Amino acid sequence: MSEDDIFKALGDTTRRAIFEKLASGAMNASALREGMAISQPAMSQHLAVLRGASLVRERRQGRYVNYEVDPDGLARIAGWLARYRTYWPARIEALEALLKDMDQ
Repeated sequence: MSEDDIFKALGDTTRRAIFEKLASGAMNASALREGMAISQPAMSQHLAVLRGASLVRERRQGRYVNYEVDPDGLARIAGWLARYRTYWPARIEALEALLKDMDQ
């Protein structure tokens, strides 16, 4: 799994919606489909892509499979974002200085 896999997976609006639903808690594929115009085979394909990117994991409970956000995938996203955290304070300071100069 690479960062490209993560961003390709989340680049699809349907997969983002699925991921966002799972952010509220684990659920099965039928519950995920509620409110979405998507077939069961399409849901399975989207979940496979999200699992392949380590964004979602499945947990079997008897006959049922529940899906949940995979913390490992979230850690990779956070790691990628961390590289750019040093960029923002300098940009915000520059914006503050510009706004201050504009007020004078």
